[in-house]
Amino acid sequence: MKTIKTILACALCAVILASCQPKSKPLPGITQGAVDSVSTAVGVAFGNMLKSSNLEGLNYSKIVAAIKGVMAGDTTLIFDGQSAPMYIQDYMMKVTDALAIQKEEEEKKFFEENKKKEGVQETESGLQYKIEVAGSEVKPTERDTVEVNYKGMLLDGKVFDSSYERGETVKFPLNSVIKGWTEGLQLIGEGGKETLWIPFNMGYGSRDMGPNLPAFSTLVFDVELVKVFPYVEKEEKTKK
Repeated sequence: MKTIKTILACALCAVILASCQPKSKPLPGITQGAVDSVSTAVGVAFGNMLKSSNLEGLNYSKIVAAIKGVMAGDTTLIFDGQSAPMYIQDYMMKVTDALAIQKEEEEKKFFEENKKKEGVQETESGLQYKIEVAGSEVKPTERDTVEVNYKGMLLDGKVFDSSYERGETVKFPLNSVIKGWTEGLQLIGEGGKETLWIPFNMGYGSRDMGPNLPAFSTLVFDVELVKVFPYVEKEEKTKK
């Protein structure tokens, strides 16, 4: 959740709005065109902040009225500079909980239908997978390091990340990634290929990972396990 970011952004917007208010006398060298442009820029910045902070679907007329009230010094507003951020934080927590329930219901329906497809299996954790190529007998443990090629997609097929597109494999400790990967990569051997359907609670959860990977995303990965590098215990060096 981006509570701190939202509160800071709100504070920043308030400062910018205050500085952009029309004055009784125009400032030297500042044209009306410049004022209009920066006003649009503030709106875009504020809109993007709202869009990425679980604050969509708001009553914009209330927002505008409150801004005007603050700038005019209206003392009858129901929130002040201290209570408003606290209320926003509380509201965002409620929205996050509501979205989680909604997405869980939608995801459950998808997984119920998906596991009916040929070759699709499901683990106790809820992870679904389909092994395309089993690979060798060399399977990784969660402490091992793996080298992979992969393509990550949303349920609508939109690709949000791909090592294939970058033209290079990726190497990482298996216990350093999302739970869906840690469990899923242990199901195939070196040289194997599989498709993973990862519930959002085994992925990035309520975190918004950018415009291509929103919060509560069910993840689909086509993964190729190129190589397994077994974990090696580090010997303690004694100082003499």
